[in-house]
Amino acid sequence: MLILAVCGSPNMQGNTAFMLNLALEEAKRLGAEVKLIDVCAALDTCDSPFCTSCSKPCRGICLEGTAMADVADLLRRADGIIFGTPVYFGTLSAQMKAFFDKIRCLRGENALLNTVGGALAVGHTQFGGEEAAMAAIKDAMMVYGMTVVGNGHSDFNSGHLGVALTDPARENKDAQEKMIAMTRRIVEVANATASLRKR
Repeated sequence: MLILAVCGSPNMQGNTAFMLNLALEEAKRLGAEVKLIDVCAALDTCDSPFCTSCSKPCRGICLEGTAMADVADLLRRADGIIFGTPVYFGTLSAQMKAFFDKIRCLRGENALLNTVGGALAVGHTQFGGEEAAMAAIKDAMMVYGMTVVGNGHSDFNSGHLGVALTDPARENKDAQEKMIAMTRRIVEVANATASLRKR
């Protein structure tokens, strides 16, 4: 099993990366292969970080010879993906949005169909847009045909919409517990739905 964490923050030492690494530690403990994807670093290898609709349908031409091509290959193999973003102006980061746009060739391939996904959003202010950022991530996951889960697990409780928190993440034990719960749910559902993914 391959579980990915996709970090849409420009700060790989920050709160979003901290929470995603916590998730990967739990997934690894549960027996999964894990990988953290740095969205900003991958997008920086492209001529343009933004989708320009250069081919219709999208064939991923703009990814050829870039780190994003390697990322796309990882996404094709993934059983579960956690997308994490800081909250910028009440929603997800521009980098995270650009990432979803740049991988749209995967939609035409149905590459993420039935891949299990969860959302993480880290804000600086409570009620500053965490749920809106998670909703944007979940909308994108649905468009890609993913199976979206929240942070519920039988070892914890039914959960909520994903993992939302205000910084600093390292001191937020409640959010860390929710992150572990969502990771367990993703691994559990990914195991149960493995036959649905055409690999």
